[in-house]
Amino acid sequence: MTFPTLLDLRGGALPLLVSSLLLAACGAEETAPEASDAAPAGSAAAPAPELGAFGIDLSNQDTSVRPGNDFFRYANGLWLDSFELPADRSDYGSFSVLSDRSDERVRTIIEDLADMEPAAGSIEQKINDYFQSYMDTDRLNELGISPLQSGLAAVDSITDMEQLIGAFGRAQLENTASPFAFFVAADRSDPDRHQLVLSVMPLSLPDRDYYLVDTEEYQRVREEFTAHIARILDFAEIPDSAARAESILALETAIAEHQWPRAQRRDRDLTYNPMSWDEFVAEYPGFDWGAYFAAAGIEGLEDLNVNYPSAMAPVIALVNEVPLEDWKSYMSYRLINDSAGVLSEEIDQESFHFYSTVLRGVPEQRERWERGVARVGSRGSLGEAVGQIYAQRHFPEAAKLQMQDLVENLRAALRQSIEQNDWMGPLTKEEAYLKLESFRPKIAYPDVWEDVSAIEITRDSLFGNTRNVREFRYQEEIERIGQPTDREEWGMTPQTVNAYYRSSFNEIVFPAGILQPPFFDPAADPAVNYGGIGAVIGHEMGHGFDDQGSKSDWAGIQRNWWTDEDRANFEGQATVIADQYAAFEPVPGYFVDGRFTLGENIGDVGGVSLAYRAYRMSLGGEEAPVIDGLTGDQRFFLAWAQVWQRKYRDDALIQRLTSDPHSPAEFRVNGVVRNFDAWYEAFDVQPEDDLYLPPEDRVTIW
Repeated sequence: MTFPTLLDLRGGALPLLVSSLLLAACGAEETAPEASDAAPAGSAAAPAPELGAFGIDLSNQDTSVRPGNDFFRYANGLWLDSFELPADRSDYGSFSVLSDRSDERVRTIIEDLADMEPAAGSIEQKINDYFQSYMDTDRLNELGISPLQSGLAAVDSITDMEQLIGAFGRAQLENTASPFAFFVAADRSDPDRHQLVLSVMPLSLPDRDYYLVDTEEYQRVREEFTAHIARILDFAEIPDSAARAESILALETAIAEHQWPRAQRRDRDLTYNPMSWDEFVAEYPGFDWGAYFAAAGIEGLEDLNVNYPSAMAPVIALVNEVPLEDWKSYMSYRLINDSAGVLSEEIDQESFHFYSTVLRGVPEQRERWERGVARVGSRGSLGEAVGQIYAQRHFPEAAKLQMQDLVENLRAALRQSIEQNDWMGPLTKEEAYLKLESFRPKIAYPDVWEDVSAIEITRDSLFGNTRNVREFRYQEEIERIGQPTDREEWGMTPQTVNAYYRSSFNEIVFPAGILQPPFFDPAADPAVNYGGIGAVIGHEMGHGFDDQGSKSDWAGIQRNWWTDEDRANFEGQATVIADQYAAFEPVPGYFVDGRFTLGENIGDVGGVSLAYRAYRMSLGGEEAPVIDGLTGDQRFFLAWAQVWQRKYRDDALIQRLTSDPHSPAEFRVNGVVRNFDAWYEAFDVQPEDDLYLPPEDRVTIW
């Protein structure tokens, strides 16, 4: 199931959106003991924080750097200088540590299931056998490309436009390619029903810039891409592979010319174009839509949403103009490459070489067991089934209750912010209060687990297992069209280290995987927890009021609930944030796209603001104690910087700048704190410091 409107905190390796265990009770900080205090005689020793003496690992700091010049390095500099990226990673940081921990736990779960000899047909059997089929590389190498022979033969047998359109319709089910793609999501005008959303196909490279911009880096990638395509086709002994590779690049380049720029692709006003079936076929002639959807198994479609309307007619023209053989070559390439992870090691390695080594600078693949855990434990596979066991073992119920309390603390802080801000009028505030009160938090794991008993899994066929999972998910998705939505569904598994906001349901979701230090530690100082998980909660709440989330109301309906004056005031502040971030240059010649990242940057700035407000409210007017020479405010901001401790390869950064709506970690720290008066006071930031912004240039939305 695709959840295209999720807004997650982390960003990263996957398509698109984070949280952490809970924070100590409000008001507890004024009585917190100094770190050096001993436990009373005869009492049990208080649990120690996982990180440092109070929740922050100060050994990572570089105190030779002035906080006002580079707060990210001040908090993390010694770690940045000493940590060497593993050969199998494009980046590494706090999220990675927790993801690795989650993977190890899932691996133990799978190993324990193997020892149990689970009953045939049980979910335990499916999890274990899927993993074991992935680990059997001898079997995969013996099979080579043979599992694809029938699929490749089907593509090769296409002789006319009618057959080509049918193949396009089956592309998502058969793992090939089509100039169009579709998914099913909540109808933005009626979130209680599902609607089909039609789009142009995703490109093989991270963004249209890779095809259309002539930097030295992008030219290098295009050359490597064509060589990679030829090698992939050679595995199937498809003739004239070099010439076919050039035609595939030309085809994708032609589509890239009509694909919208990334900032427009996230604009909810531009991407919501609902129409009836009759209106749709009249608007976009020249393509047999009835045959296309019939081949996809979709009959009687009454309405749909067209994501990128201006791209439709030009892409239809390409379908009719591009030679049939070029489309067939492209479909063959995508079938082989997109199946590479379940084929022989040499095919898998070739796909990894291009998409990880060339594009992101990663020298080595992760260990096979780690990739097996990712395949079996993903949301689109058996991830929720794995997560049910994970939650039972690794998430205490008491932590869920604590997390609920903290969410309410942040809700109260946002209400106070709405009450006190002077840029929003009373009519808009009434709607904002209603949306705030309607936020539904989901914490740790679902209350209702999905049923995957119909998926057939065996130990001796990885390709077959993957096909069965794909067919199950595909059928599950298309059967939703026009049907009621299920608000109990989750878009992430419990073991996921991330979180998200979904505008259609007006919900904020925090899986168990991220409810750990550095985000939250029950033994940590409250300032640290507010600066960690508190800011994460505020971030997800903020998505409900960012430049796109604010276009949906309390019920998840996309409509304008703002007065024109208030929307203009908001857009003015958003533009300032966009301009601030657009000045950041993570790699020479490559800048942050301030508009593309605007929603996440608003989430960060607003999230930290709300968390700080909630933290100060928790103190009840008292000052926090000084711990290890650090004030409460200093600990709060250092906690936020610690969360974003991360190191990247340059190639990976370039890719992220064009494909990830989150700013790089450095700017999720430095770009945020420079907008807070309290940070200037806490660290004595002066006008001569590099991050200094004059008070009139600082942005405070919430």
